[in-house]
Amino acid sequence: MNFYDTIAALSSPLGKGGVAVIRISGNEAIEIAERVFKTASGKKISDLKPNFMTYGNIVSEGKTIDDGLLVKFCAPKSFTGEDTVEINCHGGIYITQKVLATIFAAGARPAEAGEFTRRAFVNGKMALSQAEALGTLLEAKNDEQVGLARSAMGGKIKSACDKLYRRLTALVATVYANVDYPEEDLADMTNEEMIEGTEMLLKDVKKLRATYKTGHAVMEGVKTVICGKPNVGKSSLYNCLVGYDAAIVTDIEGTTRDLLSETVSLGRVTLRLVDTAGIRATNDAVEQIGVARAKQSLEEAELVLAVFDNSRPLDNEDFEIMDEIKSINVAKVVIINKNDENSMISEDIIRNNFTHVVKISAKTEYNIEELRKIVEYLYINEEIDTQNDAVLINARQEASLAVAQKHIELALEALEAGLSPDLAGVDLELAMSHLSEIDGREVDEDVVAEIFSHFCVGK
Repeated sequence: MNFYDTIAALSSPLGKGGVAVIRISGNEAIEIAERVFKTASGKKISDLKPNFMTYGNIVSEGKTIDDGLLVKFCAPKSFTGEDTVEINCHGGIYITQKVLATIFAAGARPAEAGEFTRRAFVNGKMALSQAEALGTLLEAKNDEQVGLARSAMGGKIKSACDKLYRRLTALVATVYANVDYPEEDLADMTNEEMIEGTEMLLKDVKKLRATYKTGHAVMEGVKTVICGKPNVGKSSLYNCLVGYDAAIVTDIEGTTRDLLSETVSLGRVTLRLVDTAGIRATNDAVEQIGVARAKQSLEEAELVLAVFDNSRPLDNEDFEIMDEIKSINVAKVVIINKNDENSMISEDIIRNNFTHVVKISAKTEYNIEELRKIVEYLYINEEIDTQNDAVLINARQEASLAVAQKHIELALEALEAGLSPDLAGVDLELAMSHLSEIDGREVDEDVVAEIFSHFCVGK
């Protein structure tokens, strides 16, 4: 990307609509707008009052091609931090493309994906965590995702990281004051106070990092595998959670032979749901592949929904599945399905082996609310106010904080062991560096490019 160029793009969806919004940003935004937009009042755009709509005509090669509204935002008081102009024209596909082509002919170049937001980041209008939150807001599918995204956009993560960074800076300064002037008593803290300060810092870093469990469950989604033997109602449960008949449901065992996947919301938790083939011994070559894939999915799962049939007694296949599930070190919920039929299952055996058990009927949606409560209990920390607290929302943020935490732990070990303070100082500096990655102070350029590549053109 060349950030000296003036860029333009359609910032509303392309298609038939009442209004289309085209954004122009860069040093020549106002001059380019002058070439394509003539105000009804005859005023030059450079003389217009910022942040107010102005009516006029859009012209191409001296001919009016549309009329619309224009608003000017002057640097640095704009989304990108640059001079920006937004033109609202009529929302037909042809006319929108015609206006956009006219703007390109007047000197702007097409914006790349996420380039407006990336310029806002580069120009200091938002931290990287805020830019990421904006991207998640655009993709939000439920109220909880919107709330978390808005919180991060408002700077909650940035503020929390800034406070940790300032405390790290103070510790580093004290450590090196002890190293450089050991006889001068210039340090702000004694060794005991440095240990105490590092311990408190470590505690707060761990607390912030722990929020990722909730942030991940809400924003990225928990990989959730539905498993069980054939014909226990796995696909019915999948359809119930998805909200439509995505999986074929029949009385014939082995109907599902491949993995089906969909992302759904169950209350406040996002599930990256996988429906699997029934696990059993079989001579069918195709079904064997499906069973193998089901077992592989279990190894990759973060949450297992194990389904058992209430209308049949437990058999050897059920017990083998129980043993397999117990051996997997992930969260699991056992679902006793088909509670609209006569109960034949040994429920006590299941409850003696698993902590989280719920009785439902996937076909009638009986007690799905109880399943929601259990899943939220597993993943949502009720002590977190997702609207107002700092909550890590993606794996990149958590990974940076995890490395920072490790270096703080090493620094604390050095201080407690009475080793040379400069050893602790090195690790505290490294912790500062990795903490800085969260908001882009020291983030790698390739990471930035990857983040903004997921944005749509025009944002």
